[in-house]
Amino acid sequence: MPELRKDPIIGRWVIISVERAKRPDDFAKENGGPPEGECPFCEGREGNTPPEIYAIRKFGTKKNSSGWDVRVVPSKAPFLRIEGDLGRRGKGVYDVMNGIGAHEIVIETPQHISNLADLNEEQIAKVLTCFVERTKDLEKDSRFKYVLVFKNYGWSAGGGRFKHSRTQLIATPVTPKRVKEELIGARHYYDIHERCIFCDLIKQEIEEQSRMVLDIDGFITIVPFASRFPFEMWILPKKHSCDFYNLSFENNLDLARIIKKTLLKLKKGLNDPPFNLILHTAPFKRKKTGYWKTIQEDYHWHIEIMPRLTRVAGFEWGTGFYICPIPPENAAKYLKEIEV
Repeated sequence: MPELRKDPIIGRWVIISVERAKRPDDFAKENGGPPEGECPFCEGREGNTPPEIYAIRKFGTKKNSSGWDVRVVPSKAPFLRIEGDLGRRGKGVYDVMNGIGAHEIVIETPQHISNLADLNEEQIAKVLTCFVERTKDLEKDSRFKYVLVFKNYGWSAGGGRFKHSRTQLIATPVTPKRVKEELIGARHYYDIHERCIFCDLIKQEIEEQSRMVLDIDGFITIVPFASRFPFEMWILPKKHSCDFYNLSFENNLDLARIIKKTLLKLKKGLNDPPFNLILHTAPFKRKKTGYWKTIQEDYHWHIEIMPRLTRVAGFEWGTGFYICPIPPENAAKYLKEIEV
């Protein structure tokens, strides 16, 4: 019989549809997308991208030349542009502002490697350092309220024509609705219990073990109780922290280790599926009247990984429900048993 499960953070319902239950090898394989052509992100082709904003480079190498480990450049087709002011205004009942923000591409390796899982842990740690440093820098711009880090891997996940491993980073002048739902849910739980809901969730998942995939050093990977998608996974720090960019050097290496193992399990167990990876952290803390005083205690940064194995259709769009064709406990058991 199908089961409805409620997400404890934002209150969203999902349907675990056991009648539609599938085995891992039942899901369709990625079709690969159009021909790739010459990749502009490979080392030696720095002139094919906009000038770099930030890079981790080998000693003595020059900006916008070879010799880099990780490189950050502006997007050639930005969703939001950094030049100008917000220009907030109203049009009757409608609110409008200029499309101000920042859109950057983090090129994660000089080599033409597609999957972040295939980079070594030290390289992934350098990528995480770029996320931290760029977020800290963008926080200095008072026009911005939030920085979203996300990866689209594979054609059907929005990965684009070029398969070179990269992540996008977008600064926005408003807090995204999806993040705001988490913030409101976390604050509501804290107002009642005076505890972080994510910390309580982590404690329960460690005790129950039924949805645990990995527990490495200071981080865990779980399949969430109310998974929206088959084999969805979350990576969370066991120590409470609301801001990703406060990640220490030691925790950076630990996080790189669990990211690699998590993505390798996904690649090996599900035939290298397309996926989206999203980092949710707290918004920038702009001091103002009515400032959210408990956000340091009530919110908890985390990474969400969503394989694109099923399609969202009319029922999901019409109701806000998601239909997941595999119980999260079954997905976690399968992923946990994959050796990497």
